[in-house]
Amino acid sequence: MVDRVDSLTRSRIMAAIKSRNTKPELLIRSMLHQRGFRFRLHVKDLPGKPDIVLPKYHSVIFIHGCFWHGHENCRLFKLPSTRTEFWQEKFLKNRNNDIRAIDLLMSNNWRVCIIWECKIQASKKDLTQLADVISDFIMGTKPFLELRESSDLIIKTD
Repeated sequence: MVDRVDSLTRSRIMAAIKSRNTKPELLIRSMLHQRGFRFRLHVKDLPGKPDIVLPKYHSVIFIHGCFWHGHENCRLFKLPSTRTEFWQEKFLKNRNNDIRAIDLLMSNNWRVCIIWECKIQASKKDLTQLADVISDFIMGTKPFLELRESSDLIIKTD
């Protein structure tokens, strides 16, 4: 498939995409704040600079964009048809950085929650249920939670 815009326009569009304060991130932060949770944002001292850090609960939340984190088998992720090698390397590097950050956080007894953009979009009809699951994780003891559209919960106990 041929790109609909020229390469300069595509470059400008891609460069304008924000990495912080995205709509999914703002939505999750709003839900947490309404439920009385207080948190810090993008803490540079922690591996991976988590999007949301809840020090009181020793928990962090990453909100992953399906495209930028190369979410496999996701309806929101499509490998670009131009410069495929570049994008494959970029997504692989992003995934490896994510894995490394999660491992470091968990080895330092941080509890980690990953929320994929597709889960947030799929849950827009019933955000209360998503907020309940996230709140239960924060208040609970499980070390890892991953929320994606294709399955309800992924919980790692090691």
